[in-house]
Amino acid sequence: MSTTLQQLLQDIPPPPDEDLLSQIRQKVKESSQTIVVLDDDPTGTQTVYDVPVLTEWTTEIIEAEFQKATPLFFILTNSRSLPIRQANQLAVTIGQNLTEASQQTGRNFFVISRSDSTLRGHYPNEVNALLAGMQQGEAIRILVPAFLEGGRYTINDTHYVQEGDELIPVGETPFAQDKSFGFASSNLKDWVAEKTDGQVKAKDVVSLSLSDLRQKGAAFVSETLNSCSPNATCIVNAAHRYDLEAFALGLLNTSVPVICRTAASIVPVVAGLAPQPLLTEEQLLRDSASTGGLIVVGSYVPKSTAQLEHLLQHTAAQSIKLDVNEVLEYADPEELAQEIARQVDQFLTDKQDTVLYTSRDLVSGQDKEESLKIGQQVSAFLTDVIRRLNVAPCYLLAKGGITSSDTATKGLGIKKANVLGQILPGVPVWTLGSESKFPELTYIVFPGNVGEEDSITKVVQQLKTH
Repeated sequence: MSTTLQQLLQDIPPPPDEDLLSQIRQKVKESSQTIVVLDDDPTGTQTVYDVPVLTEWTTEIIEAEFQKATPLFFILTNSRSLPIRQANQLAVTIGQNLTEASQQTGRNFFVISRSDSTLRGHYPNEVNALLAGMQQGEAIRILVPAFLEGGRYTINDTHYVQEGDELIPVGETPFAQDKSFGFASSNLKDWVAEKTDGQVKAKDVVSLSLSDLRQKGAAFVSETLNSCSPNATCIVNAAHRYDLEAFALGLLNTSVPVICRTAASIVPVVAGLAPQPLLTEEQLLRDSASTGGLIVVGSYVPKSTAQLEHLLQHTAAQSIKLDVNEVLEYADPEELAQEIARQVDQFLTDKQDTVLYTSRDLVSGQDKEESLKIGQQVSAFLTDVIRRLNVAPCYLLAKGGITSSDTATKGLGIKKANVLGQILPGVPVWTLGSESKFPELTYIVFPGNVGEEDSITKVVQQLKTH
């Protein structure tokens, strides 16, 4: 049942008119530790700026960041695209590498496992595997799925998704019907019980309410977390930046081991980053565009489809549709990828924006793992097309988490990128490293579940006028 933010907050005290960011920043400085965000797709960078993103996680690469005392960096794992066993093994390996790098450099670290604000992803197994790799199995598991920039709020322990002026319980949205990560519960205590198959009971989940965060503040957060039993699960309500700041300051003052499973909003807060304005055209395209832009759409969620349709109807962009069934059944997919790459190259050379997208009928398997494999096969084909391009687009926009991750690592060969900032709220922009296929390319990572119907169209039109 939908409601409005105003209705849900009418009996809750408003947030104090107090900026806690300077205190958070001071605490981060005193701690001399690095915040490492393990991102299960690239969209977690949607709230930060001037931050490195790594696509590899060897001990040596992590050591290099620790030795530089990098305060915050992301490791792109793309684990949401993996079957559960592979995701678990990956998490164990990264946990072990982080611990070894810390021991070798003497640099302490704090881990955030960043995942989807609509609760899709490998939980709780990914967090448990990560803790096993770090040998911190008794840490408190903290859930912070609020993504304020994208209209995701947690109020009275229930997680909501904003659509227009209405808030819809997340369990009643299309995201909850995900073939691989579906769920029924909107109340996060019930969701934890559901996802842990009852191993964690809803009544045992600790909750930090909006009233407590706003009236009792950071000290209450620290006291609550310090008094939690080992392995406890704690959920954080949030509907305003102050709620996140009070939680972050309290978290930084705790004395017990914790691990956070979050959406993107908490990351800049706990790192002490102040909000930054949206990027301008001049920051995105330094020179006049000599080629067209490339838009790649693989996400199947209804919001992505609506945005794709709007883009095709309201711009003069060329479009190339990939029929998923044809891709899955084609006798020589490499030949097909080469032919499509030639078409894209020609359009880009002619300074025409080009939309490369998958057919909209979702092809799923008999179970979660088979559905993931089909998704991997389609994504692999898309990235093969990108890999075969000879013409650098003036920018590349990838729509959807798995699509943008595979495009980055497999199509463009990114090993390290830098987050410039955001072009729209919740839509991050990277610049690519020198090792990539197209060095210095402006890469727009557009999450599948973010934006309004005309959001991609606005971005394309904004960059076209430069």
